[in-house]
Amino acid sequence: MFVVLGLFSVDPLTGQTAAADDPAARVIILANAEDAESRELAHYYARGRHIPEANIVALALPREETIAWPQFIERLWNPLQEKLVLAGWLSATPLSGRDEAGRRRYHFSGHRLTYLVLCRGVPLRIEHDAPLAGLLPPVVPPRPVPLQTLQAAVDSELALLAQSTPPIAGWWPNPLFAVARPTAWQEQQVVKVARLDGPTLADAKALVDHALQAECRGMIGRAYVDAGGPYPEGDQWMEAVARQLLAAGFETEVDHAPTVLAPTARFDAPIWYFGWYANDLTGPMAAREFQFPPGAVALHLHSFSAQTLRRADAGWCGPLVARGITATVGNVFEPYLPYTHRPAWLVQALLGGARWGDAACGAAPVLGWQGVVLGDPLYRPGAVSLAQQWAEHLQHPARADAYLVARRARQLVQAQASEQALALLRNEFARNPSLPLALTLAASLREAGARAEAVTILQQAATLLATGPDTDPALWAQVARDFLQLGEPAPAVALYRRILAQPLEAPARAHWQREALLSAVAAGDENARREWAGDSVGADKGVAN
Repeated sequence: MFVVLGLFSVDPLTGQTAAADDPAARVIILANAEDAESRELAHYYARGRHIPEANIVALALPREETIAWPQFIERLWNPLQEKLVLAGWLSATPLSGRDEAGRRRYHFSGHRLTYLVLCRGVPLRIEHDAPLAGLLPPVVPPRPVPLQTLQAAVDSELALLAQSTPPIAGWWPNPLFAVARPTAWQEQQVVKVARLDGPTLADAKALVDHALQAECRGMIGRAYVDAGGPYPEGDQWMEAVARQLLAAGFETEVDHAPTVLAPTARFDAPIWYFGWYANDLTGPMAAREFQFPPGAVALHLHSFSAQTLRRADAGWCGPLVARGITATVGNVFEPYLPYTHRPAWLVQALLGGARWGDAACGAAPVLGWQGVVLGDPLYRPGAVSLAQQWAEHLQHPARADAYLVARRARQLVQAQASEQALALLRNEFARNPSLPLALTLAASLREAGARAEAVTILQQAATLLATGPDTDPALWAQVARDFLQLGEPAPAVALYRRILAQPLEAPARAHWQREALLSAVAAGDENARREWAGDSVGADKGVAN
């Protein structure tokens, strides 16, 4: 049992004490006692975040991702709730009897948890139970039948552990939703739940590692927003996210096409990704070798994005974790759009310095429903501010990062210091030339009307491609497009020729050949035009086959 002495909590196994206001000291970790990897992950997380070992609760649970309501109540809800009440984590008065679902009755008056963290091996989903549904009282006020289902995420149900009479059917309004400064009473209504899970144990451990790495360095990279989904409301959410990230200084690519990002789209250093609406992971991140940078936050809005977390090739959340994402959210069953996590609130909270667990909980309009939160809830993407990052850069300029320089320059532009921003980009590129920085500088010069200098920078970028290690064809193609935009098609033709000389999958080759053909036409290069027109037709036929 966890013993509370004054303002300090004492781990009876180690004798170590931690200040009671330390968020890590009040994290409860739930593992599956029947799963050795689940227990290993729980201890791995506790060590990484200095969480007392006594805060680990191991219950004998089914090992399947989907369970029935009787299993959930008898093997998870009741035992966990009882342990937390006895240890003083939940403040409650026991009442007699059980409710219709078999849950023990309590009168709750609050809790002391910062977060409840579920480890890989703890069941993920609860299936609908028609007999139980028939025993429940009618939902008041009445809701459409699809919203009365007993299907739910285990995680979202456990968020109601400190509620005296939480509903079984449908959802419960989240009192923390979109509340910037919740009251103590509001905080006491909800147990904030997050999950460390993924296709493999190593993937789940990486969620911890990447959060710790990112908190030392801060978020450095670019943002990608894929709008163009099936409903205007969702597109408005994505557009709002793009505005927020641009205002924060991140270089942000926004795709408005009705299709999702193409595999050939530029996607370097994606520290932020928001998009919708595809069944399974797709686009540049679907490549086997692709990895997100440590600290990356992603959300792909889809009804069944977290239907399973144990596959790296199905849905979104499992594949994202397998590719190194640090934090994401998803849905286990159909949530319906109004009841999904709101991406704009998520970004607003994280940019404001919130921890992942608080931001993700505040972004959920309802609980007891279909949402899951993946990642270390203690993770703070804003732990290192841009000002701190830039101060570190000034002390160690040789370790410059092109994406940090680009963000600093954008910050200067927003402060009406465009000339200073250009000078910064010129100096940094001269000191530490790189392809991403060349693209940023050339775009800034083009906007400032300095066409000739922009062409010179792109020519230097082409030289970097010839001598450097970067083989990302999407970046090469961006240089080619910029040449075309500046009225210089000949070097674009040369770049596309180099792209097409690489081993490429058929769809990517067909895409690059179509772009190459346009550059050849613009350059008046008849040989290249004939070559790529013929190859393009053949490649397209190959794709169709």
